[in-house]
Amino acid sequence: MRPSAPGFAKHPDYQVEIIPTADRVRILAGDNVLADTTRPLRVTESRHHPVWYLPMEDVADSLLTKTSHSTYCPFKGEASYWSIHTATTALENAVWGYENPFVECEPLMEHVAFYTDRVALEVNGEIQSTQGPGWVDRTQS
Repeated sequence: MRPSAPGFAKHPDYQVEIIPTADRVRILAGDNVLADTTRPLRVTESRHHPVWYLPMEDVADSLLTKTSHSTYCPFKGEASYWSIHTATTALENAVWGYENPFVECEPLMEHVAFYTDRVALEVNGEIQSTQGPGWVDRTQS
């Protein structure tokens, strides 16, 4: 059995909402389609921008190379990272996923997300605005 996320015990009001959708989501790096799915997860998390997680089986994993980089989230678990390598692009640690997430975030298993300040995110045919990783700045309106 997977362990529970320790973050929720310390911060019971913190929320991670994982919503399966039928939206068509594509990830593009130049002319390369890195991912194309109609089975994404839209994840909304307290004080974070929404993030799209795509099933790994809908990602062109031949263009990804797993790296040794990792980060830890007390709500989701340890994140693994991949770099993107195409004929014209090398983007280090531009993709992340939770291979063994905490039980509360188990739907994220076998899904990855992309830093949208480094690749183009298209949802239902519309390119989305770019945003870097990190917290939503609530001081700006």
